[in-house]
Amino acid sequence: MRDTKDELLLARLQAGDESALRDLAEAYGSKIYQLAFRYLRNKEDAEEVMQDVLYKVYRKVGAFRGDAALSSWIYRITFNASMSRLRTAKYQRTQNDELSITAAEGDEMGSVRHEIADWTDLADEHVLRSQLRQKVFSAIQALPAIYRAPVLLRDIQGMSTEEASTILRVKDQTLKSRLHRGRLILRKQLADFAGGLTLHHATA
Repeated sequence: MRDTKDELLLARLQAGDESALRDLAEAYGSKIYQLAFRYLRNKEDAEEVMQDVLYKVYRKVGAFRGDAALSSWIYRITFNASMSRLRTAKYQRTQNDELSITAAEGDEMGSVRHEIADWTDLADEHVLRSQLRQKVFSAIQALPAIYRAPVLLRDIQGMSTEEASTILRVKDQTLKSRLHRGRLILRKQLADFAGGLTLHHATA
């Protein structure tokens, strides 16, 4: 079902209504930022991606074919912009600055969730959790792009298979296959970390 608000916003954008850019930012700015931050783990980079995406959507709205929801198109642009920034030298220098993740964010990690075996020292447990989160995200960034994208969209962003396959423009089965392979690589890389930690395999 089409979103009526999105349809009205789209019509205004396509008509060149400058005030629509403000409404676009109000409707999607926060969502774009959150999505970019989950990929980049850096506030400044996520902010820049958000601004870039908003203006790109405004300028390129004529290219929107309407074969998917406006939100899916915007998220695909956000994903592409984030992946492009991941490849820049600037990001390579700063990607470790903000790897710390809150426990709530950790709960959203899908297949990269973990549990502590039998730790009695809560301080040690906190350190181990933090170390695993950092190692997980480092391992994800090291994945080949063809596997990294499905893992980021499904396991970090929490998108459905349909949403992720739409953004990546691949068939659902192709996405599931790449996601499975990416998860296997991650599990192998993280299997021996800290001995007492186990990586859970999420259901595709």
